[in-house]
Amino acid sequence: MAKQPFAKFPTAWSRRQFLGWGAGGVGAVAAAVVGSTWVGRSQAARIPPLPEGYGPPTDNSFDPIALLRDFDYGTLKSENGRPVREFEVTANSSPLQLNSAITFMSWNLNGRVPGPTMRAKAGERVRIIFHNQDGHSHSMHFHGIHPAEMDGVQPIRHGQTMVYEFEAGPFGVHPYHCHVAPVTRHISKGLYGLFIVDPPEGRPPADEMVLVMGGFDINNDEHNELYAFNGVPNYYRDHPIPIYQNQRVRLYLLNMIEFDVAVTFHIHANLFQIFPTGRTLTPTGDSDVITMGTAERHILEFAYPYPGQYMFHPHQDAIAEHGCMGLFDVLPA
Repeated sequence: MAKQPFAKFPTAWSRRQFLGWGAGGVGAVAAAVVGSTWVGRSQAARIPPLPEGYGPPTDNSFDPIALLRDFDYGTLKSENGRPVREFEVTANSSPLQLNSAITFMSWNLNGRVPGPTMRAKAGERVRIIFHNQDGHSHSMHFHGIHPAEMDGVQPIRHGQTMVYEFEAGPFGVHPYHCHVAPVTRHISKGLYGLFIVDPPEGRPPADEMVLVMGGFDINNDEHNELYAFNGVPNYYRDHPIPIYQNQRVRLYLLNMIEFDVAVTFHIHANLFQIFPTGRTLTPTGDSDVITMGTAERHILEFAYPYPGQYMFHPHQDAIAEHGCMGLFDVLPA
């Protein structure tokens, strides 16, 4: 009999569970082992190899499949005996091929939409060196706790650099975005991303990935004509995300869709555990659909007990049908 989805989320690993996971990891020669860069942490998971044909869409500089698990840990430095985690971010403009017929001029960070998923530990000093090479004024406003002078509401003009520096916290999932007026336009053009602050004790092993929902107003009428997960409409519909059966998936989910009051996120044939704003170490409930306003975010965890392909999408069908659609391809463990 197949295991039920939440039966695979033990709070402590038995010897049998550990040996079973280890044997599976050794036996899967083609599978990669990934984990965070925190020294001494055991957070690791098997990641399926990608099928042939996956890669950046035509004329785009980034690969939505790579964005899923691309965590930027910055550069760790020591200053006056204290560690500082330093990131470098550049704003610019570049064309984004949304589909075979539509090219959208994005305002972006480090050449991608969404911007880099920056990651630090709670309590660490972080420094974000922001260069604005775009023709418009931009800024980086981080959600979370920081001093007023680091709030990122002052415009940084073309050719200028701003250094944001603060203590990472509290632990959880925090969006960042440009805060130059009109903010809706700057966000809808692509100036947003995720800043993950890990709890000091870490979280259990999982296949971790990021999904950021965005909308595209292609004719400047303050209405979205297309939508996407991680920058390119329907990419994960056409290139399903491979995951392993019976393995915990930890999804860092962010809604950055402007001009729509709220959207939902739904997975098929399963339930996910909910960690609101990533601010808890234990789930507060479970569901197969969750409602999110703009800039709202959560950690969702789930595991599929049966192989096959399963849809995920907002339950506003018009949004799903205009690009916000994807599939998980669950492979036998």
